[in-house]
Amino acid sequence: MMLQSFKGHDDAAMGALAAQVFDGIRALSPDSAGVSRPAFSDIETRTLDWLADFARTEGLHVEEDAGRNLLFCLPKDAQAESWVLIGSHVDSVPMGGNYDGLAGVVAGLIVLIRAARSGRSFRRPVKCLAMRGEESAWFGACYLGSKMLTGQLPDAELAAAHKGDGRSLRDHLDGLGIDTAPLAARTPICDLSKIEGYLELHIEQGPLLVERGLPAAVVSGIRGNFRHRLVRCIGEAGHSGAVPRAYRHDPVLAFAELMHRLDDTWDHLLRTGRDLVLTSGIVGTDPASHAISRIPDELGFSLDIRSQDAAILDQMRAYLREQMDDIGRSRGVRFDTGAEVAVAPALMDPTVIAGLETAMARVTDEPFTMPSGGGHDAAIFAQAGIPAGMVFVRNRNGSHNPDEAMEIGDFLVGTAILSAYLEAEE
Repeated sequence: MMLQSFKGHDDAAMGALAAQVFDGIRALSPDSAGVSRPAFSDIETRTLDWLADFARTEGLHVEEDAGRNLLFCLPKDAQAESWVLIGSHVDSVPMGGNYDGLAGVVAGLIVLIRAARSGRSFRRPVKCLAMRGEESAWFGACYLGSKMLTGQLPDAELAAAHKGDGRSLRDHLDGLGIDTAPLAARTPICDLSKIEGYLELHIEQGPLLVERGLPAAVVSGIRGNFRHRLVRCIGEAGHSGAVPRAYRHDPVLAFAELMHRLDDTWDHLLRTGRDLVLTSGIVGTDPASHAISRIPDELGFSLDIRSQDAAILDQMRAYLREQMDDIGRSRGVRFDTGAEVAVAPALMDPTVIAGLETAMARVTDEPFTMPSGGGHDAAIFAQAGIPAGMVFVRNRNGSHNPDEAMEIGDFLVGTAILSAYLEAEE
């Protein structure tokens, strides 16, 4: 696949510039493996300071907003009445990769610098947003920075305790000098009317682009989900050799039957063109009491069910309950699902999707559109009524781990798609 060059920009120079930023930020935030940039931490602040110095060196205007995020733009657009926003987050998971989140911020900077160096104009003013606090690893809730900006931060998340020091998010924000009164009142801390659209470049967190041999994709939507962190399947303990099948209340077999039914339904929905993924990432009996010769009395498991279609999520929620009740009756067990945690799907704006697809057709010979399985700040902006769109960049080895392997060449394809979408046609 050949990248069609844009007049007046030097791919090699832009690639070297992007690598300089990635390497500089990596050096600021090393961990025993990968990088760690905790949300609302000193390391996150130093990352933003580094980006501000870099942007000023490149002649960009830099300002800080009420959430102590950074905004970058061409000097001529500093006083614009409204703008299109390119954004992402700078925090990471513990011992994570260097590209998750950061690639989206660097993409925005490259788009601005490319336009400045080439003399090309944007159709509308463009600003790049470097956000704090997207990862759930630190306070147990995700998208904190974008929820703060858009007035969607729940009280429970403002009071959430940090996994390390136990201090609340409110306490951490106070320490940064961020006014928490509007957050508690669910008031946006930025003027949403000034944001004409939100764009986000992100590494793909699955294998689809790698398997298809594609450098980038346009994102159609971000899957919503409902999750149960701990479902308890409660049965009855017994001797493995002494209890006949008809008298068993085995939670392991009940769990296996439930997952088999869910998998069959998943397969059926995919075959009929519907969108669904489901995962049980934690499964186990109690280590203190399990034994090779003991029928366990209880099994615990997690469940994560995702779809772009809210109706499918509702259907799966009801189906899950029906199947648990049926299996419970037939096998003499019961399921206790505990609390549900849910996030609504966020479809990207159809006009933005179409524009990005057209831009990708100009940049590559094989435009491609796909859903996002992971959540992103773009979903929060979409839920706030702002037209949103995303571009994925190929990345090997998944994300949230030190082995993220985005290539600069693929990254440049993604940024070229954004530039083609934003820049005025000649």
